[in-house]
Amino acid sequence: MIAYVTVGADDIALAKRFYSAFLPALGYGLDEGPEGLSFALPVAPGQSPVLPDFYVKPTFDGRAASAGNGAMVAFEAQRQSQVRDLHAAALDAGGFDEGQPGFRAAYGPHFYVSYLRDPQGNKIALFSSNPDEPGRDG
Repeated sequence: MIAYVTVGADDIALAKRFYSAFLPALGYGLDEGPEGLSFALPVAPGQSPVLPDFYVKPTFDGRAASAGNGAMVAFEAQRQSQVRDLHAAALDAGGFDEGQPGFRAAYGPHFYVSYLRDPQGNKIALFSSNPDEPGRDG
């Protein structure tokens, strides 16, 4: 099980603007501190944490943050319309388009996805695979 994912950022304020444009809509709460941003899903009293957490931090070695080539973090939305809305919100908050929302021939008939990059260059996917919505062929 993946417990958490961390991406580096040189400008935490810009990263906060970007990630706050869509993660709260997916249920994530934000805890901000001197060590960066911590996004987590809510936990009911007495329950185990819902994983994974997502962290945006300055680098530990003090050098510039960089995006991994081939690395991507995907967040699941409930509906195709939510993918479209959150993709647009993330672009308005400083992100860069890497693939407009839609179906991709290489994936299943209900896999609806968009791709973007955060202001630091980290690749992010927003997707829905809701079988109750129209699929690629319908």
